Amino acid sequence: MMREYITVIGGGLAGCEAAYQIAKRGIKVKLYEMKPKKYSPAHSNQNLAEIVCSNSFKSNNLTNACGLLKEELRRLDSLLIKIADKTAVPAGQALAIDRETFSKLVTIEIEENPNIEIIRNEVTKLDDEGITIIATGPLTSENLTKEIMKLTNNNNLYFYDAAAPIIEKNSIDFDIAFYGDRYGKQGDNSYINLPMNKEEYENFYNELINAEIVTLHEFEKREIFEGCMPIEIMAKRGIDTIRFGPLKPVGFIDPRTNQRPYALVQLRQDNEQGTLYNMVGFQTNLKFGEQKRVFSMIPGLKNAEFARYGVMHRNTFINSPKLLTEKYNLRENENIFFAGQISGVEGYVESIASGLVAGINAVAKIKNEKEVIFPEQTVIGALSKYISTENEKFQPMNANFGILPALETKIKDKWKRYEILSEKSLENLEKVIKMFTK
Repeated sequence: MMREYITVIGGGLAGCEAAYQIAKRGIKVKLYEMKPKKYSPAHSNQNLAEIVCSNSFKSNNLTNACGLLKEELRRLDSLLIKIADKTAVPAGQALAIDRETFSKLVTIEIEENPNIEIIRNEVTKLDDEGITIIATGPLTSENLTKEIMKLTNNNNLYFYDAAAPIIEKNSIDFDIAFYGDRYGKQGDNSYINLPMNKEEYENFYNELINAEIVTLHEFEKREIFEGCMPIEIMAKRGIDTIRFGPLKPVGFIDPRTNQRPYALVQLRQDNEQGTLYNMVGFQTNLKFGEQKRVFSMIPGLKNAEFARYGVMHRNTFINSPKLLTEKYNLRENENIFFAGQISGVEGYVESIASGLVAGINAVAKIKNEKEVIFPEQTVIGALSKYISTENEKFQPMNANFGILPALETKIKDKWKRYEILSEKSLENLEKVIKMFTK
């Protein structure tokens, strides 16, 4: 018999948002949080929704995809964005927060909600007796990780995020770039190629090996570097190492010179619409600003817009395109939802958004009502679609305009394009909100 409450496992950003969305709709919640009995390597206090890295929720501007996502969440009555706004500290156009105050206020709100019971215990077993949202974050405990592996099949769970940068296609210079696979025909749109001459390559190489890197936690280093090699570490093994590796030019002719390039960077199509391209072999631990600076030196990427920067950190996540629907529940067990970074979204605001969607749809499930799929013209809907659409090279994704459907009319001015995309997003969101209030 189906339980009359919904279980949420994990008291982070996604779990707290999911719990609030369920409770406000009149359904009881059992929210499990293992702190303070047990802490992950990155957590240090017993409050819910603990922020462990940056204090920034990124831009508030509607011409920024994360700023637009925050506005969507405000209109959907997100508890965590409401508290983030309340605890904001001066940061120009960004939403930066007082981390400690933020977590305290979230904890108070959840503790005082009569529909939410907080259970301070580690969950080590999953069952099929009710609706469950798993929102245990990038550092899911070992015992629960084993349970999730059984649930999803071992091959569909990843223990670290070693991802290359992703570029918006419309920011690539096609006076330099050309389509085609190695030894393949021109016009194959699945790969975009960026040829380099000797001088361009050596300038890029020197900046790459001297660029600043992110300092990893001790618990991250062994797992990540056993799994793959960052491009900057590979480059330090010798000036030609990457030129005989991921930047190998063999099998290509530069259409501008009709000769083989000295080196060549490949970009692989990353989404169904062909609006995003992944930098092949560019897993990196460079700081985001350094990625922008150094990778923009590659011919054709001078004005590149990075939909996502490369990351290398401990991040347990599932192979969402094979496992999840746009409602964040399993295809093969619709009573189990995932939310937060374990679901394949990247970032604070994105985690909150996934918790909101999972919470709303978990309620629809328990009430036997029509579930909600947000339009892909909204950022919240585009994220849902991205993590649930077939993708053999899936990697976690943050909010960006590249995952939204392209406009019918091509607009060169990117700020004007982003402004129109934002307007369309909010128009489509209002239609969904009206459905809630009917």
